[in-house]
Amino acid sequence: MPAFICHTCGVQYAESPAPPDVCRICADPRQYIGWEGQRWTTLDELAAEGHRTALRMLEPDLYGIGVEPELAIGQRSLLVVTSEGNVLWDVPGFVDRAALSRVDELGGLAAVSASHPHFYGVMAEWADAFDAPLVLPEADARWLTRPARRVRHYDDRAELVDGVTLVRVGGHFSGSAVLHWRDGAQGRGALLSGDSVTVAQDRAWVSFMWSYPNLIPLDARELDGIAEALDGLAYDRIYGGWWGRVVEHDAQDAVARSVARYRTAITDTRSLEP
Repeated sequence: MPAFICHTCGVQYAESPAPPDVCRICADPRQYIGWEGQRWTTLDELAAEGHRTALRMLEPDLYGIGVEPELAIGQRSLLVVTSEGNVLWDVPGFVDRAALSRVDELGGLAAVSASHPHFYGVMAEWADAFDAPLVLPEADARWLTRPARRVRHYDDRAELVDGVTLVRVGGHFSGSAVLHWRDGAQGRGALLSGDSVTVAQDRAWVSFMWSYPNLIPLDARELDGIAEALDGLAYDRIYGGWWGRVVEHDAQDAVARSVARYRTAITDTRSLEP
């Protein structure tokens, strides 16, 4: 039986003879049903339409794996390569043999995870292909649409391999997380943030939302929770959820400035005027 994939969000569901009536990821107020109504596809259909994976080195031991042409929300995944095993993060809604073969050449996978349910994509395909644990927050357990063989839940933090740690920050979803890579950015540390902490268009700032497509902000309590969860992590660079969305340097300062600016924006927007 096919494992249907929502055309709008790219999240894959469990095998079934017919697609679900509605994608519950998209029916949630943080997302939306596509303008053309609920549409479904499969990996075979996407391949027949010409979709393929694209792998790029972003820095030593970090690769991006995207989909061309762009699919659904358009995120690219990130592969962290370490001597202790590799970690795949924020999987899009398509995978092909070329991507699986290249990751196998790079040492396979020790773990698969994601920042939040919008970026679950076809992560079960990857976890099953490499017999790797699929490590997800207990807080978002109800959003898993296609269980893999080896799902493992965590509460607030989980070290996937030495130097690569999941940190739950909340906000966008209760279980929204970032991946802290200790050795990233030439040893200065990197944060792989999806849109738990989203890199803004100017790439000098970040921002935070409860719903990005529906433009619903977070309140001050949730904002403070994110800042507290990030406190104590050492990082100089942030990789957001899409190609090019990178804060290259001084990322900790960018987060601190952005938290202060966001708090001002939700209390007194006049203070932001030049």
